[in-house]
Amino acid sequence: MYIKGVGMTKFDYSQKPWWQFCYEATIEALEDVKMKISDIDAVVFSGMESCDGFSEHQTHKISLLADLFKINVPIIETPSVCAGGGVAFWTALRLGKFKNILAVSGEKLVDNKSEVTTHWILSATERVIEQSEGTLFPVQNALVWQQYMLKYGATMDDLALIAYKNHQNAALNPRAYYYQRKVSLEEIKNSPIVASPFRLMDCSLSVNGGAAAILTKEKTDVEVSGSGFATDYLLTFDRKEPWHFQATELAAEQAYQEAKIKPEDIQVAEIHDAFTSVELFSYEDLGFAESGKGAELIRQGKVNLDGRLPVNPSGGLKAKGHPISVTGLAQVYEIVSQLRGKCGERQVRNSPKIGLCHNVGGIGGSVTCHILRKTS
Repeated sequence: MYIKGVGMTKFDYSQKPWWQFCYEATIEALEDVKMKISDIDAVVFSGMESCDGFSEHQTHKISLLADLFKINVPIIETPSVCAGGGVAFWTALRLGKFKNILAVSGEKLVDNKSEVTTHWILSATERVIEQSEGTLFPVQNALVWQQYMLKYGATMDDLALIAYKNHQNAALNPRAYYYQRKVSLEEIKNSPIVASPFRLMDCSLSVNGGAAAILTKEKTDVEVSGSGFATDYLLTFDRKEPWHFQATELAAEQAYQEAKIKPEDIQVAEIHDAFTSVELFSYEDLGFAESGKGAELIRQGKVNLDGRLPVNPSGGLKAKGHPISVTGLAQVYEIVSQLRGKCGERQVRNSPKIGLCHNVGGIGGSVTCHILRKTS
């Protein structure tokens, strides 16, 4: 399959309904290749139903989208929390019966009081143990990071460098929440403690937004040459090594095999940095570094915008923003834009030809990896 058009809204706190974010991203994707909505044969949508359903009292979203776009085509909904956008894209790739498929996501995540939104996000964790103990995602990820530090000797300074890199990149991205806002390394290291040892600047930013991608059988300038999807246990600490996301390893292995490439062939990557530690773990799970040596990539600057393997040139979830289900498609938007050389000041040098999108649901509970290749 190939990618025709892509679209994405700015990530912010604007109080538009979720469907308007979908609409704006879709219209941009259509205009990107001068298509009409009537050219779309099927749609795959993802959104965090629990949160949006609570705030807008609308759970029959696929029918609402049919009404919005005035179409009578199959519309599939693929909720998978933070991995929703990636799963929507993965599903769209497998609808080979259709010529043009729209993968789209819109999220009005930041709408309620913080404790209400937090309550709904917590529903993505295991109910009996994790939810009852109040182990929110920052808490769980901090516990996992503590274990990794004890085993491999990584430090909070390593995570600060990841946050700094991503904020530097986001300052060059007009669609990012932190656009044109400079964040110093000192500000990152002195930000408030959220869940020890995590600081505020180790956590991604909850925002509203939308993103879309149009897939087609027709050859275009960007091909989806590999795609993988895997799941893992919901209870994080039931896993042998909680910092090792086996679902990432399996999804990446599937994608590499389909694309007939190795990790070292990737030239630019969007990695799911819901927390700075997740980006570091993912260097290893994606095959970019050996186990326990992910910190070397950030210490040596290899994942910086001017490094050998630029990671999160968009600013990532950390600084661009994380509207839950939208993130996976926002990653596709960024990698397609990088392969097409349309990223302005944050454009990766040497004209990358192969890029990777890595999207995680929960703490490694569901993961997609997509490999995109420039064909011309």
